[in-house]
Amino acid sequence: MAEVKIGNRYVGDGHPVFVIAEIGINHNGSLDVAKKLIEGAALAGCDAVKFQKRTPDLCVPFDQRSIERETPWGRMTYIDYRYKVEFGREEYAEIDNCCRQNGIQWFASCWDEEAVDFMEQFAPPCYKAASASLTDLSLLKKTSGTGRPIIISTGMSTMEEIDRAVMELGRHNLLIAHTNSTYPCPVEELNLRMIHTLKASYPDLPAGYSGHEVGLATTWAAVALGATFVERHVTLDRSMWGSDQAASVELSGMQRLVSNIRDIEKALGDGVKRVYEGEVAARKKLRRV
Repeated sequence: MAEVKIGNRYVGDGHPVFVIAEIGINHNGSLDVAKKLIEGAALAGCDAVKFQKRTPDLCVPFDQRSIERETPWGRMTYIDYRYKVEFGREEYAEIDNCCRQNGIQWFASCWDEEAVDFMEQFAPPCYKAASASLTDLSLLKKTSGTGRPIIISTGMSTMEEIDRAVMELGRHNLLIAHTNSTYPCPVEELNLRMIHTLKASYPDLPAGYSGHEVGLATTWAAVALGATFVERHVTLDRSMWGSDQAASVELSGMQRLVSNIRDIEKALGDGVKRVYEGEVAARKKLRRV
């Protein structure tokens, strides 16, 4: 059976769908916003929240560092903006405490090796490798070296690149997510049947879905197709400033997302045909032979 334990939860076939609310950088550098998103995600019934951790000096290309852009804090260089929205140890310590108080797990996508070292002080239950990092084998090995489960996202990737990442990481404590890296993604490019492809190609790995589309129906469809975990970006308001906000789900939508996922799980059943107790009276009344 394809299953991996993340914290106190098993994720995989035969287990409840593991729902991840990705806060990412939708907090815009505000710890208050981050806490509101954590509390809202927990109230919605999500199993975990996820952040993104970068070391800007390592992640921002030299030719982009001095490019100026308009931000909510005024006009600044891109490297200054990246530091503006990056949380440090003090903020993550408060995030850790907030998650504990709200009974929800948290982890991060690390975009560089120093970020992995930084996150290790908080002993996260797992890590996520963003689609952009799927071919960064050095970073994948660094993350794998922590011994913690890793979720890899497969947006903007070929099957050959996915195969190589799986081969390099090995199949222990590995989960794989279908996704499309367009923000927001047109529904005709979601290609949800890739969930079946991943499950067939890697039957021993829990397969899931990371969605960047507008709306919820397609994420519910991913669950019906067999996704064992789902991830959606979460925001206080889709009109907020930031590159990921438009492809995010507001907290009220996250509540509907989780509630309907639980209904879908119940409705799918086990595939064994049976006559249910509620059908017995109708059977007696309507069957003539």
